[in-house]
Amino acid sequence: MRRCLLVIPVLALALVAAGCGGSSGSSSGTTATADWADSLCSSFTTWKDSMTSAADSLKGGNLSEDSVKSAIGDMKSATNTFVDDLEGLGKPDTEAGQQAKESVDKLSDEIKTDVDDIESAASKVSGVSGAVAAVTSVTTTLGTMSSQVSSTFDELQSLDAKGELENAFKQSDSCSGLTSTG
Repeated sequence: MRRCLLVIPVLALALVAAGCGGSSGSSSGTTATADWADSLCSSFTTWKDSMTSAADSLKGGNLSEDSVKSAIGDMKSATNTFVDDLEGLGKPDTEAGQQAKESVDKLSDEIKTDVDDIESAASKVSGVSGAVAAVTSVTTTLGTMSSQVSSTFDELQSLDAKGELENAFKQSDSCSGLTSTG
């Protein structure tokens, strides 16, 4: 049962990666579309990898109060960095650049709330039963994050009438492997 609970966060992150075109890190103002996409994907990849590593640290029966608090701390740190990257991204130099920035800013706000939920779960860890409860709470939050990231990517695609962002995502080395086909 515990192993099943620990695998769920990894699966949630896989869903995020499958449904997302990337995530963040650049400047305020207008950013060249290719640079914007590259920064978004690079930041997302770093965050996803950190979250997966933290979740993986709880596999194999390594479920203790300390291991859960450590993993949650790592998730919180990675997510705070991701939020900072999103906030610094600016807007792409496209016709719908401002709307794209607003979509990413909305994601940043949502992820901030999710970090608070993760921190709340960490504060409630006491003993193995508390650790299991925290893992369950974090798993739910990761599912929420997955939906939020996927939704933001869907919004970005719907704003991209001229295909400018799509082309930037396709041309970015940081985005290869993140964008879904179709």
